[in-house]
Amino acid sequence: QVQLVESGGGLVQAGGSLRLSCAASGRTFRRYAVGWFRQAPGTEREFVAGISWSDSSTYYADSVKGRFTISRDNAKNTVYLQMKSLKPEDTAVYYCASKLLDIATMATSYTYWGQGTQVTVSS
Repeated sequence: QVQLVESGGGLVQAGGSLRLSCAASGRTFRRYAVGWFRQAPGTEREFVAGISWSDSSTYYADSVKGRFTISRDNAKNTVYLQMKSLKPEDTAVYYCASKLLDIATMATSYTYWGQGTQVTVSS
């Protein structure tokens, strides 16, 4: 079992920044890829960014490329999502999720999920 807890969400003006954290406990976190997803009301959960377990390679959705950065600190069992130049359309509940080995963009590929943290970007 891997338990995930997100933090760092909040209210920010357009153009601002936030850093989300995903703290893991339980099984050895190092072998797990981590993905960040988001879900706005009335929409499906969508992939935002992912980071692999092995070489920390990363992958981003086109909508956030160049604005968001995912990173991990295995010593702290924590994955971060640095978000810059935020837009109102980034407003959503953000979830982190983990799965063994490699990044996937489909939510159904992930085994463990956090409870989510709200990000609201005002215009």
